[in-house]
Amino acid sequence: MSRITAIQTSDIRFPTSQSLDGSDAMNADPDYSAAYLRVITDDADGLEGHGFVFTIGRGNDVQVAAIEALSGHVVGRDLDEVLDDMGATWRGFVWDSQLRWLGPEKGVMHMAIGAVVNALWDLKAKRAGLPLWQLLGRMTPEEIVDLVDFRYLTDALTPEEALQILRAAVPGRADREATLLASGYPAYTTTPGWLGYSDEKLVRLAKEAVADGFRMIKLKVGADVDDDIRRLRIAREAVGPDIRIGTDANQRWGVDEAIEWVSRLAEFDIAWIEEPTSPDDILAHAAIARGVAPIPVATGEHMANRIMFKQFLQADAVQVLQIDATRVGGVNENIAILLLAAKFGVPVCPHAGGVGLCEAVQHLSMFDFVAVTGTTDGRVIEFVDHLHEHFVTPVDVRGGAYRAPVAPGAGAEMLAASRAEYAFPRP
Repeated sequence: MSRITAIQTSDIRFPTSQSLDGSDAMNADPDYSAAYLRVITDDADGLEGHGFVFTIGRGNDVQVAAIEALSGHVVGRDLDEVLDDMGATWRGFVWDSQLRWLGPEKGVMHMAIGAVVNALWDLKAKRAGLPLWQLLGRMTPEEIVDLVDFRYLTDALTPEEALQILRAAVPGRADREATLLASGYPAYTTTPGWLGYSDEKLVRLAKEAVADGFRMIKLKVGADVDDDIRRLRIAREAVGPDIRIGTDANQRWGVDEAIEWVSRLAEFDIAWIEEPTSPDDILAHAAIARGVAPIPVATGEHMANRIMFKQFLQADAVQVLQIDATRVGGVNENIAILLLAAKFGVPVCPHAGGVGLCEAVQHLSMFDFVAVTGTTDGRVIEFVDHLHEHFVTPVDVRGGAYRAPVAPGAGAEMLAASRAEYAFPRP
């Protein structure tokens, strides 16, 4: 019988603020960081599970401490017991009454739970010899539904409705797997659009993105409306009329300001306005969505849990839903969110700007295509060309598409040399 023997953590920080990579209207100097963990076992195969929470620098140590506080939930437990029923494992974390008091189901502790859950899924996929997207995509509808906590969701999505969605997608699963392996999953890139970049860098990177096959780029906005107009004009001239341009305000505005600001950007045929206001304000998002229509509102990367996603969908406050691999309670909760989006007919276009997020979230979108919605129409995964070289299985994005990973695991494992080099505090 194999047991989990330890959870080992690391505080890893990359000095991306030095080049203004990741800069936007609300986050001027981000240092892309990972509160990182390894799940260690005494299993003879020597496999480990790897996971992390993405942060942007200060506070990463707090997130690491939260992950360490969860070790008692898994260390010493039978490995097969933990991995064979990941629904029960998830509930064991989230239903802990004392931990719930710190949320409930939101904030630093909930993200820590997500990191541990994701590391366990990484280990489960490695033991199965499959990439996570394929492991999930080959589970039965009943097995998938058993992963989801439907508490607080049944006024919008019942287990029976989730089963109907999943069963309807069973025909064609093998064909969709083959399509992913042959053609990949559509991507867009934010690489040209950071707010701190010069005009010359914006133009160069935008043209390179089009040459590389991307059919959509994204620009950060929200610091100065006249400057946003100028930058969007430059970007539109650089990429031409047929490339979509998304915009992202990173929670900058109130309702009236958002509507007025976006109306001034509308001439550039923007694909969406992302995070126009506080990520918790459902009614404000709904008002903005009405005020800027037909421009869609995109949001989700900072939503705390599946309950928030449910309410945004019920209120028609989001037209493009953006999951994040490390914001909510891990793979299980993201599956619940994918099912909610499918029920409401809202496309999912994940957030992936940050260290390791591209590597992680691609598996969720590919699972959605194979086993939930069966389509990539209107769906793209964000791509940012930062820090992939630090991962054991870095993303492969070519021709404007994520190539389906084939290595076993969830893609979260960082190279040991990188973990050592960028450990914080540095000597």
